Amino acid sequence: MGNYDDIIDLPHHVSKRHEPMSMLNRAAQFAPFAALTGYDAAIGEAARLTDNRPHLDDYDNQRLNRQLAELMRQGNPQPDISLVCFVPDRLKAGGSYHTLAGTLKDIDQTNRRLVMTDGTQIELDNIVDIKPQHIHAATRTTT
Repeated sequence: MGNYDDIIDLPHHVSKRHEPMSMLNRAAQFAPFAALTGYDAAIGEAARLTDNRPHLDDYDNQRLNRQLAELMRQGNPQPDISLVCFVPDRLKAGGSYHTLAGTLKDIDQTNRRLVMTDGTQIELDNIVDIKPQHIHAATRTTT
């Protein structure tokens, strides 16, 4: 004789006071006991797409050098510019492209970067395009 032979054929108990719980609510009560804490966040981070760092050819590098030289020739020591640049991702390989607008303070040729009046520093190797802008110096946008 088995351990449960006395109750195995009894009908399933149905409460007279409480309605049966839905399958969704029954499953939800076990949600806090997920075996792999942080797994969903790790999957989300791995699935997040990033772009590759730009690899400009000689033509593109010459074009950017001409654009910088033209800005400096305009006679305005702090021209307003708009540029498209690559921003490396802090968590994984790659990054994303952003359009920044602001006032150029200096071209740091020793460290190969542009310095903006708001303190932002952009490495020359991450710049894809530069254009003069007619904006107020305090305006800065990121897309």
